[in-house]
Amino acid sequence: MGTAKTCREVIEFLAAYVDGELSEDGRLRFDAHVAACPACSAYLKSYEATVKLAKAALSGSDDPVPAEVPEDLVKAILAARRKE
Repeated sequence: MGTAKTCREVIEFLAAYVDGELSEDGRLRFDAHVAACPACSAYLKSYEATVKLAKAALSGSDDPVPAEVPEDLVKAILAARRKE
């Protein structure tokens, strides 16, 4: 990774960031970009909400779905859960 994060790099390293797999330097640069980029900030929040929802669906949780999660995503997850 270079010294500055780009939107493309944020998307590329998103899973590693959420899973805590980035180096401290990589995490700091990731955080700096997300703090300065509204689009990447929104993308990160959406990704984190999706991961949380998927984990809840797999665990059988009946927690309410957050309002910011797209309805088509909720339907797809619930349909996949019914197929199990």
